Amino acid sequence: MYSSVIATRLRAKIARFSGEVSAGLGKVAKRFVSEMLYGISASGSVVLTRIARMLEEHIALKKTHERLSRNLGHSKLELTIGDNLLSRAVRHIEDDTLLVLDPSDLNKPYAEKMEHLCQVYDGSGGEIATGYPLVHVIGCNLDSKEIVPLYQRLYSYTAPDFKSENTELLAAIDAVRHHAGNRGIWVIDRGGDRNKLFYPLLERRARFLIRLRGDRHLLHGKRRTVARQIAATCCCPYAASIAKMEHGVEKRFTLEFGFRAVRLPDHKQQLYLLVAKGFGAEPLMLLTTEKLSRSYKALFRMLQSYLRRWSIEETIRYIQSCYELEDVRVLRYKGLQNLMPLVLAVIYFAAVVLDGSEKLRLLSGHVLVAAKRVFGIPEFHYYALSDGLKNLFTRHPGRPHRIHRGPPDPQLCLF
Repeated sequence: MYSSVIATRLRAKIARFSGEVSAGLGKVAKRFVSEMLYGISASGSVVLTRIARMLEEHIALKKTHERLSRNLGHSKLELTIGDNLLSRAVRHIEDDTLLVLDPSDLNKPYAEKMEHLCQVYDGSGGEIATGYPLVHVIGCNLDSKEIVPLYQRLYSYTAPDFKSENTELLAAIDAVRHHAGNRGIWVIDRGGDRNKLFYPLLERRARFLIRLRGDRHLLHGKRRTVARQIAATCCCPYAASIAKMEHGVEKRFTLEFGFRAVRLPDHKQQLYLLVAKGFGAEPLMLLTTEKLSRSYKALFRMLQSYLRRWSIEETIRYIQSCYELEDVRVLRYKGLQNLMPLVLAVIYFAAVVLDGSEKLRLLSGHVLVAAKRVFGIPEFHYYALSDGLKNLFTRHPGRPHRIHRGPPDPQLCLF
């Protein structure tokens, strides 16, 4: 019986949260956002038929599906929800928060009628596939396991408004910076090693930590040479043991690391190359704007900041698996783009609003219990939170609405 009260309270929280992220939209669009956030959470899916079924409207399921599909094409949905969510999320961004920028993909190998399908590189399969590229930005702190979903956008190389991948990446950076300013350190993998990112980031005075390819040209002193040669001659006086999960198996590496002061050609700003040897045949080379010194603690913390990015890959998998993102069947390109901030808002609700707020710790505990996992709650407990929400709403269905409290007693107002 008590679980039904929890489900009612959760629906009220979702309704209140949806009102915040849909501010600026019309009445119909606000109702749609509220239904989508609840429907995705309750069904654990982005398939509109399953979402429609969870709404339990007293009309034909087909009519509900058609209404959701029609409203998903709203022209201002993506921009409004994304902007409102960022304005709330940046409260959790501090000066040294890691802003992990991760290009990903939505793999749709059997789709034929989805608008503007294009060729993408499937990182998990290591091959070219059909689908859409994605851009994710997730905030995290080195000393915490909590995450803050910030940005998620789908685009296509064949869409009429597409300019370039660099334009999409810079748009993600500018969207976050518009609300957060210069707070945070941008952490990007080897795909960020490109001049059309480096120089715009330096012009924006952004702080970054980016992994380099071996053939990147740098200035060491007054000599221009490739990063690979600088790393090979770099003195690495410090050592540390690192554990990494690969295919479910923990592997330990002993790393030796050091740094060199470098600059990019044609740019005067002083940069630093952090070199770590021990992961493979080629050293790990990280270019950063952060001033490095001959301090084990400072260098190791910077190395850990990049390694923290690996755990964000788990978050990306969570987004795509918990809500069956790759099972999406929306045919229209605009609808697909609008769906991404809606899914991001659901993730934000589970990761920050529900799990992160001190006022909802007790409520969060009930949701975790409702997950009923055989082997307990895994360390990455957002999976269990998602399962718990789905479990509660399935057993106690309803519609998202705020809990309206009655007006106060007029006699009490006199006092």
